[in-house]
Amino acid sequence: MIRIAGLGLAGLVLAACSGQTETAGTALAAGAPAAAGMTSVPGVPAATVAFVPAGEDQLSPKDPIVVKAAGGTLQAVAVTNPQTGNAVKGGLSPDKTTWTSDDHLRYGATYQVVATAVNAAGAATEQRGEVHTLKPAGVATPSLSQPPSGDVGVGLVLGLKFDHDITDKAAVEKSLKVTSSPAQGGGWYWVGKREVHFRPQEYWKAGSTVKLETTTFGMPIGGGVYGGQDVSASYKVHDSWIAKADGKTHQIKAFHNGELVKTAPISMGKTVDTPPRGPTPTFNGTHTVLGKEEHKIMDSCSYGVCEGDPGYYNAPENWNVRISNDGEYLHENLKTVGVQGSANVSNGCLNMNTENAKWFFDNFNVGDVVEITNSGGPQLSINNGHGDWAISWSAWQAGSALHG
Repeated sequence: MIRIAGLGLAGLVLAACSGQTETAGTALAAGAPAAAGMTSVPGVPAATVAFVPAGEDQLSPKDPIVVKAAGGTLQAVAVTNPQTGNAVKGGLSPDKTTWTSDDHLRYGATYQVVATAVNAAGAATEQRGEVHTLKPAGVATPSLSQPPSGDVGVGLVLGLKFDHDITDKAAVEKSLKVTSSPAQGGGWYWVGKREVHFRPQEYWKAGSTVKLETTTFGMPIGGGVYGGQDVSASYKVHDSWIAKADGKTHQIKAFHNGELVKTAPISMGKTVDTPPRGPTPTFNGTHTVLGKEEHKIMDSCSYGVCEGDPGYYNAPENWNVRISNDGEYLHENLKTVGVQGSANVSNGCLNMNTENAKWFFDNFNVGDVVEITNSGGPQLSINNGHGDWAISWSAWQAGSALHG
C-alpha cells in the first residue's frame, strides 16, 4: 500500500493515491515563488515522482518497490524500514527514470520512501510516501531435512519441512526446483501436511551434481499463509557404494560402482522371543547412511527400557554407521562375534567384528545405500530415515500434489 505525503507544491499535481494513476506536473507560473521541496525555472514543467504500487494496494515482499520519474530523472531515492532502521538497496535504470529495490522485503512492514527528481532545467521535486507490505495470517518457512550441501551417496533423498501446515500443496510443489547434471528426472512425495521429499526413480548417478531451490517466499500457499524465506542446497554425488545385507545368509556384501569389494558375516536383530525383551528384528528395505560416530554409548533407555528394567543395557560400541532414525547401526559388537554369520541375536543393529565394522565405517558415508532383506522385520517407513526408496515409483508419483 502506498501512502503519499503531500508537500504543498504550488501548481504541481503529484501521482494519484489510488490505482496506478500517474499525473504529469504543470509548470510554475512565470515569476511565481517556488514551493517547499521544489525549485523552479519559468516555463519548464516540473518533474513528477510516483510510486508503484499506488493507492491502498499492499505489496508482496517478493515484489520490488518501484519509484518512477516523469518529466525528468531521479536524482536520489532513499527507502528505509523505520521499524528496523535498515535501508533498502536498489538501483537506477540506465535512463535514471526508474529506481527498483533489489532487497527482500519483510512481511507486514511499512517502508518510508523519499525521492528527488529533476526536470530538464535542473529544478528539483521531492516526494515522500510509504509502502506497506502485506501481513499474512501465517508464514510457512521451509528448512532442509538433509545437510545444506556437501558430498553424498547415490541414495540421497532431498527433503523440506515447513513450520506450518501447507493447504495448497500444488502451489508449493510448483515453486520447488531440482536440477541435476547429468539430467535425471524425479518427483516429489508429500509426507504429511508439512514435509515433502524428492528422489529420482532410480538411485542418483555417481558423479552427479544436484541442486535444490525453493521460490515460495512471498507466495500465497493457502489459508492466508504465505511462503517464508527461501532455502537452497547443492550436493555432489560421489562414487556408488551399495551394501546388501541378507538376514538368511547372515552376510553383508559391499559393491563399489557395481563391483563386489567386500563380504562380511553379520548378526541382525533377533526375530524369536528371547526374554526379557522379546523379538527386535531389523527393518527390511533400503536404508541410507544418515551419519557416523566412531564411539557411541548404546543405551536402551533411548527407546524406553531404562536402568532397572528387564533387558536394560548401556554399552560402548565402536565404528557406528547409522542407517535409520530408530537406532539401527552397522557397528562392532564383540559379544556377538561367535554367532556372526550364523544367527540374528542383536537388538536391531547389524553387528560385525572390529575389522569389518571399521572397514564399513571408513568406506560408507552419508547417502550411501544399505539394502536389507530377509530380516524378519517390518518395512522401513518413510519417516524412519530414508524408507523413501521402498515406495514403488507409481506410488511415489501418486504422492505428488501435481500428479496424484
